[in-house]
Amino acid sequence: MRPHIAVILGATLLLCACNRSEPQPPVPKLFEAQRDALDKAKDVSAMQLDAAEQQRKVIEQQTR
Repeated sequence: MRPHIAVILGATLLLCACNRSEPQPPVPKLFEAQRDALDKAKDVSAMQLDAAEQQRKVIEQQTR
């Protein structure tokens, strides 16, 4: 066989072996625990800012 034909046949076999109809493997959940902790921290931060704003308003009302 000629080398060109062998290369073309090899490439064709490799491409045919990759079946696109197979489902993709699930995406690993990298750093999920860290993302959850960060989301919780953001929620707590927002609650702290709201509480500080309420305290500021109460103090302003008391000083008037």
